Amino acid sequence: MSGKVEKILVCGDVEGKFNQLFKRISSVNQKNGPFSMLLCVGDFFGSDNSQWQQYKNGHARVPVPTYILGPNLSELTDNYLDLKGCELCENVIYLGPSGIYPCSSGLKIMYLSGIQSTNSKSNDTTFSFNDISSLETQATSKPTVDILITSQWPSAVCNYAKNPEDCDPETTGSSMISRLAFKVQPRYHFAGVEGVYYERLPYRNHKVLNEPTRHTSRFIGLAKVGNLEKRKWLYAFNITPMIHCEQEELTKQPSDVTECPYTDSNVAHPSRQTAEQSSGGGQFFYDMNAKPDDDKRGKKRKGDGYDGGERRHMPPKPTGPCWFCLASPEVEKHLVVSVGNHAYVALAKGGLVPEHLLILPITHFQSTSDLEDDCREEIEKYKTALKRFFKKRGKLVVFFERNYRSQHLQVQVIPVPCEVADHLMEMFVDVGQSNGIEVDEIPKLSDISQVAPSGTPFFYAELPTGEKLYHRVRKNFPLQFGREVLASPPILNVPERIDWRECKTSQEEETKLRNRIREAFLPFDFTLEDDDD
Repeated sequence: MSGKVEKILVCGDVEGKFNQLFKRISSVNQKNGPFSMLLCVGDFFGSDNSQWQQYKNGHARVPVPTYILGPNLSELTDNYLDLKGCELCENVIYLGPSGIYPCSSGLKIMYLSGIQSTNSKSNDTTFSFNDISSLETQATSKPTVDILITSQWPSAVCNYAKNPEDCDPETTGSSMISRLAFKVQPRYHFAGVEGVYYERLPYRNHKVLNEPTRHTSRFIGLAKVGNLEKRKWLYAFNITPMIHCEQEELTKQPSDVTECPYTDSNVAHPSRQTAEQSSGGGQFFYDMNAKPDDDKRGKKRKGDGYDGGERRHMPPKPTGPCWFCLASPEVEKHLVVSVGNHAYVALAKGGLVPEHLLILPITHFQSTSDLEDDCREEIEKYKTALKRFFKKRGKLVVFFERNYRSQHLQVQVIPVPCEVADHLMEMFVDVGQSNGIEVDEIPKLSDISQVAPSGTPFFYAELPTGEKLYHRVRKNFPLQFGREVLASPPILNVPERIDWRECKTSQEEETKLRNRIREAFLPFDFTLEDDDD
């Protein structure tokens, strides 16, 4: 195999035994590491979490980056600062309800929190068929799931293999997770909750003689940390990301491989109601028919739902309402200025200045650290175009992002007078200090995703003089910090506009302003370029 080898640790339910967990992890890491991460399946918190405070306040150290799943019991939800995903303390990140975590090495980790819902809807501790379908769709667009982590076991995992002791996944497991494993074909699947250790024989993901040979999958169930029966609760392994593997080595079949335990007959299928809700909702095509000066729109637009003559399948909407996913009914489409293939530009509501804009991904990403490469590249193209646009108008641009108590990535775009450029750095530092915030400068050639892994709360700004400013949010971060800096007297001198909610205007006025900006931006809008034939 070629490419970087990742050394991974996985543990079962911690249930509040943090000292025992991290002492063992520190020892293993020193003897056999370094390990790049620890993945925790099952319940991380328990009935007694008294040991947690020392890690939360920084008095005790978590030895390796640790990624955990969400709660399986309603009484444990209060331990999570944000049930959509957040950093709980330094080096401990709650991934969120479900999704795919992309590592910088290329490793893809799919995660699903909670247990199977008893009805068609999910809540803070359960998942539904819609969540499974969403993950399947994401895996279709990124068909390289290296590791799947769930709390609950798949119900059909023991077919063609021995059954574990003291556990019957047929009755306690999830048929939806069986379906997920069947569809996404992870190389490794880890689960907890059952309190037993079980390493199933590897199984194949193709039908012999009828399909091309594919990689095999391995399922490992882990016991609870510090269990009295001394069952195995920590698993260590090496893995090269699938995208860096040579095909021959990847598809090599172990001598003890079995048939796939999952079939169409033993996995979950959508109910009629779920199927009806899902049909027709997987694609989004935006019509910019409100654009002024129609004769300039004679060109075929990029980003209108076509790719090479075929319709593009967009990733699914988030499970909850989102005001910024372009396919969402909640989005205010009268604010949209330009739409590309992966990102769009919109007028900011209650802007600091009339030309205050936002760059946003079309589909659901929480921060720049989560972006796929094509979306990241298009956002950078929008930044370049907007710099040119505002330079023509005699202004410079400040970009900033706050990944804290925000559901959908928003890159704020604020034009400022050229004469204030030299004061920007000073004001970010001064206003930061007055709020108890330390603003650090990171290398100009660095990328925020290199500094802040996915799930890390942060504030990030790019100044027109080239500086990149970063603050790792830990607690009590002022939500209007970026606006407070730019609204200050030395910069824009509009302190009354710090809070966007105090700056509302009518939809009619917003539409007129959007139209003026859209028309002025036309010469700089790369999405209107002719397609290459």
